[in-house]
Amino acid sequence: MNRINKSLAAATVVLGVGFAALLTHTLTEVPEAPSCSGIPELQAGSSAVSAAPGVKREALSLWTNEAPAKKALLEYLEAITEKSGTDYIPEQDRIAVFDLDGTLFCETDPNYFDYMLLKYRVLDDPDYRDRASEFERKVALKIQEQNETGKAFPGLETEHGQAVASAFRGLTMEQFDAYIQEFKKQPMPGYDGMLRGQGFYRPMLEIVDLLHDNGFTVYVVSGTDRFIVRGILHNSPLALPDRLIIGSDENLIASGQGETAGLSYTMTRDDSLVLGGEFLIKNLKMNKVTVIMQEIGQKPVLAFGNSTGDSSMAQFVTSGNKYRSLAFMLAADDLVRENGSMAKAEKMYDLCHQFSWIPISMKSDWKTIYGDGVTRKVPVAAAGEQSSK
Repeated sequence: MNRINKSLAAATVVLGVGFAALLTHTLTEVPEAPSCSGIPELQAGSSAVSAAPGVKREALSLWTNEAPAKKALLEYLEAITEKSGTDYIPEQDRIAVFDLDGTLFCETDPNYFDYMLLKYRVLDDPDYRDRASEFERKVALKIQEQNETGKAFPGLETEHGQAVASAFRGLTMEQFDAYIQEFKKQPMPGYDGMLRGQGFYRPMLEIVDLLHDNGFTVYVVSGTDRFIVRGILHNSPLALPDRLIIGSDENLIASGQGETAGLSYTMTRDDSLVLGGEFLIKNLKMNKVTVIMQEIGQKPVLAFGNSTGDSSMAQFVTSGNKYRSLAFMLAADDLVRENGSMAKAEKMYDLCHQFSWIPISMKSDWKTIYGDGVTRKVPVAAAGEQSSK
């Protein structure tokens, strides 16, 4: 616990002056929420806590008042939105990047959402399992073994990406999204009262809302397949447009293109875009930094992650930034309400202490994780313990 305490103490140093005044600056305007469907308990837009339009609520009300991360973020927002202050950031430069799995959304139950999607497609889907390739079955069986034993398979992240690309080859974007929406309706095996598509961390949704209220553009930069991330966010409380979602990539081709190279094919009026079956890149570690500059084109000022797969992104945001910048990292230290791991949490606290990132304790900082009515069942296997997604 000493490492944890040192990290939390280091985080409080970031608060700086103005903190005392900030304790009373806890109200924010709640914008009118857009309509969403498909998530019974979280239907209304991106707000984690429902409120009537125009009604004020406590900022980050699902966070404990003692949470260092809450204090640091509120002080930061006050500083960078004060036009007369030295830390002021124009709205066009207020950009925040979030990892998905383990940062905004349940990381493993008993494995990543996209791993479980492939396993279902290849081993359980009666309309596809008999057509699955030998390679797809090999990868799906590795995932199944990992679910049951926690065994780590080197290279599985890339193999999984390749298997997803081939297993859904030929589907249109609409068909792929519809498939994901149906999969999201399956129960979460490790929880009572929650479906696969409902695993959003409510305290983190409050942060997204708060950033939007303060003029931020929020991107999701995930190691999960970009199109799968889109499907997870469609009809969810995290109402981000597809253009703000970045992830691992597979190719798209015209339905009539076949094996013809893109430079040699002209799309026809009868063509539609379909998944081409080729895996392109796994968006982890340094690849996250590369894609941020390729797609966003400028350095963000806030980063949120939860693993070593997000370390490069955090370093990029907080190193040599012309604006005041921060990185927040979730520590999966709640073993009662979440499929946590103290080994991973201790590692993250150490990294936060080393690099002056701000740790978020799921156990100590949050009043709830998934909301009322959701309870964790008996512990499931800590699948993918050594993965860094």
